Amino acid sequence: QVQLVESGGGLVQPGGSLRLSCAASGYTGSMGWFRQAPGKEREFVAVAVVKWSGTRTYYADSVKGRFTISRDNAKSTVLLQMNSLKPEDTAVYYCAADRTSSPNYNANEYHYWGQGTQVTVSS
Repeated sequence: QVQLVESGGGLVQPGGSLRLSCAASGYTGSMGWFRQAPGKEREFVAVAVVKWSGTRTYYADSVKGRFTISRDNAKSTVLLQMNSLKPEDTAVYYCAADRTSSPNYNANEYHYWGQGTQVTVSS
């Protein structure tokens, strides 16, 4: 069983930045982030996947160019740097991980989840 511990999040004004961090207690082939706004389904944000050639990253179209995911394999951590935040980015952000090295965009494909951290973008 892999446990995920998240940190970061909070309240920020539109156009501001926040960074989320997630640490895993064991090996994961893929680590990433989903988010869920009130009344909406959980949606994919970004994932970093370990490949033979290195780490590959994948993003939802809504965050491309604004969010950056990075991974420290030695520390089993993943960071999500969020820039140019918009009110529509407001949600609970969940770290997700799986032992497989696949860029899954479906939340059902991930076996391990963090507790969630609130991100609120508001003036």
